[in-house]
Amino acid sequence: MIGNHRSFLYLVSLAMAATQLGAADQPLPKVRIAKDGRSFETEAGKPFVPFGVTYYRPGTGWAPQVWKQFDAEATRKDFARMKELGINCVRVFLTYHSFYSDPGVLKTEGLEKFDQFLSIAEKAGIYVHPTGPDHWEGPPNWRPVAVADQRTLQYAEEFWKLFAARYRGRHVIFAYDLQNEPMIDWQTDIMPPQWNAWLQKRYVTIEKLAAAWGTTNQLQFGTIPVPPPKNALRNRELLDFQSFREYLADEWTRRQAGAIKSADPEALVTVGFLQTSVPSLLWGSVGSYAAFRPERQAKFLDFLEIHFYPLARGAYEYRSEDDESANLAYLESVVREVARPGKPVVLAEFGWYGGAEKPKFDKGAHPIGTEEQQAKYLRRVIETSAGFVVGWLNWGFYDHPQATDCSELTGLLRVDGTTKAWGKTFQELSARYSGTQIAPVTIGPRPALDWDACITDAAAAKQFRDQYFKAFLADKRRWK
Repeated sequence: MIGNHRSFLYLVSLAMAATQLGAADQPLPKVRIAKDGRSFETEAGKPFVPFGVTYYRPGTGWAPQVWKQFDAEATRKDFARMKELGINCVRVFLTYHSFYSDPGVLKTEGLEKFDQFLSIAEKAGIYVHPTGPDHWEGPPNWRPVAVADQRTLQYAEEFWKLFAARYRGRHVIFAYDLQNEPMIDWQTDIMPPQWNAWLQKRYVTIEKLAAAWGTTNQLQFGTIPVPPPKNALRNRELLDFQSFREYLADEWTRRQAGAIKSADPEALVTVGFLQTSVPSLLWGSVGSYAAFRPERQAKFLDFLEIHFYPLARGAYEYRSEDDESANLAYLESVVREVARPGKPVVLAEFGWYGGAEKPKFDKGAHPIGTEEQQAKYLRRVIETSAGFVVGWLNWGFYDHPQATDCSELTGLLRVDGTTKAWGKTFQELSARYSGTQIAPVTIGPRPALDWDACITDAAAAKQFRDQYFKAFLADKRRWK
């Protein structure tokens, strides 16, 4: 176990990092933000385009037990296959169970496995993108574990200081992703006190708050309830609550990014945003807005990441060209917003199903999507997003039959390790984009996203999406 003795830990971690780096056959060069501010390069000034996958193996349960069932030899073989397919970056989840069950204490067993993982990756010439810690192998020994929980945030800061100090100088680590798809909860026991404190700081007096909300109700700081997550276009109370959620997200990111930078100032830091961080589509209600607003988050991060799945008009089922175009327009509307702050953007999780069997996820509701349909659609995802984003990480390397969602069939490889049509297309696209300077994209006229309207009314989000789709179809830039 490694405890809280920070100064001692720091010196030990530097020595260990130097030893580990020297042991590698071919140390990878450090990746940094390029001089243009919107792409990546190596320390030698060569363009770097992250092109890879999130790594987990079939046969290890769902959620996959990456570290509980770590197999170094199988991982080594997988990295050799990944290199053949043009993968240069692998995202992998850290977990509470294997790395951080108790606050302030990193677990030796997990660290030893991660050391092996880094060594395997570096020898293959592939960068590692650690994400976490998360619940994939079980929760930590404290409750609650929520983004808005101040105790959990303090423990997360401690984790990153310890972890980043240990791996300072390991250039095989591309960047740290603070967490997979964080979202600020709407209504939990920990929210009302923080909500009331935020309101009091913002308005100072109850009279000013009542005037802003246009209410004659008897309000009192400390007793103001969380508003329901119901559509109410531009409602001031609802807008305030969404702004409060964005504030919590900002603090969560600021503090953890700061913890990493305090231990390793050269480390790159990002967050894997859920696609409802951009409210051009909300899942049922305004409560599905994740509250990690890219333009607010950008100042805390070296680059931005966004995840995307084709959920316009329901889950995409390859039924028509029009459905595909609607989802690609939705994709463009998302990545355009994430790129607006001017920092590099990576589409860090994307994919969709395809294979010879009818998928089982969603209780078998979806028809077969062939491997060829999957490859065609995902090629267009990359081509549509290129220029807004400067890197791509597919969701999964293998298909995973134990999965309870589309991960069942999102891989580059079938479960038996043979290459799917998407794997071959991925290899081709990697050769096209990797090591190149991806120029900013120029598109035709598009409607502006009215953020306040969309985070207070799901119908406003749909109206925007419909308008965007029409503009997307009219744009002659589109692929043929």
